[in-house]
Amino acid sequence: MVKRLLDDKDYSLWILLLQVRDYTWRLRQIKLKRYGITPEEAGVLLSIDILGDNAIPTEIARWMYRKHNTILSILDRMEKKGLIKKRMDSDKNIYLRVTLTDKGRQAYYQSTDIDYIRRIMSSLNEEQRKQLILSLQALRDAVLRELGMEQKPPFP
Repeated sequence: MVKRLLDDKDYSLWILLLQVRDYTWRLRQIKLKRYGITPEEAGVLLSIDILGDNAIPTEIARWMYRKHNTILSILDRMEKKGLIKKRMDSDKNIYLRVTLTDKGRQAYYQSTDIDYIRRIMSSLNEEQRKQLILSLQALRDAVLRELGMEQKPPFP
């Protein structure tokens, strides 16, 4: 007899993780829409801010764990919106450097309004928070092993 998937405790936990991810992603979409950006674009803005002068599509893709072509498409869309500027590196003439425009910097600062995230996370006490961090890191590392990846993402 085949066990029903929903009766499987591992699968049920997996579904719960997906639900939390999907619901929080949707909430993030709603919150960022007022600033005219998507969660993906907010992630790129964050990456560019952190990377500074090292903000090239390859590094942004690595930080966000996205394919290079996906990041290039997002960057094209963001450039059309006036959020970023792309330019060839004058020293090497092979790297495409990405910088925030004033409009992009403003959108980035607006996207850092995370009071709603604090309200959600405050539902966990300090011990629950520590345990969740350890649990999620263990799951992330197991997934990376399944993917055959030795290098952990740079953030967080």
